[in-house]
Amino acid sequence: MSYTTSYYHIVFRTYCSEPTIPVDHERELYAYIYGIAKNLHCQTYRIGGMPDHVHIFVSLPSTLPLAEFVQRVKTDSSKWMKANPNYPQFKGWGREYAGFSYSLQDKDKIVGYIMRQKEHHRRVSFAEEYRAFLEENGIMINGQYFLKDV
Repeated sequence: MSYTTSYYHIVFRTYCSEPTIPVDHERELYAYIYGIAKNLHCQTYRIGGMPDHVHIFVSLPSTLPLAEFVQRVKTDSSKWMKANPNYPQFKGWGREYAGFSYSLQDKDKIVGYIMRQKEHHRRVSFAEEYRAFLEENGIMINGQYFLKDV
C-alpha cells in the first residue's frame, strides 16, 4: 500500500476568455465537474469561478496525473455544455490551464480564495490574476502565447 496526497489548485478559462458560463447556471456546471472528479476517485474541496474561468481545488489519487485529470474535466464538461441549452454561447475551453500544488495546510486558504471569486474579480481581472499565479509560482510567461487561443 502506498500513501500519497496531491493537492492541486487548477485554473482554466473559456475559449478566448469569453464570459460564456451564465451565473444562473454556474452551479450546474460545478456539480457536473464534481461528478467527473468523483468518477476519477478524486476528492474535490471547492469549485468556483466566474463567467470566463473555473477554479478547482482537488486531491488526485496517485494513479491519476494532473494533465489527464484536466483533460478529462475539460473534454467531458465541454461536450456536456455544448449539448446543454443553459450554455448557448459556450464554444469550448481555452487551450491552456494552470495547476499549482499545495499542502493540506493550505486547504482553507485556497478554498476561501475560490469562494471569494466574485468579490476578488471586482478589483482584479482574470488576466491579472492568472499572470500573478504564474509569476508567484516561478513560471516564465511567453507573451506570444499568454491567454491566446487563435
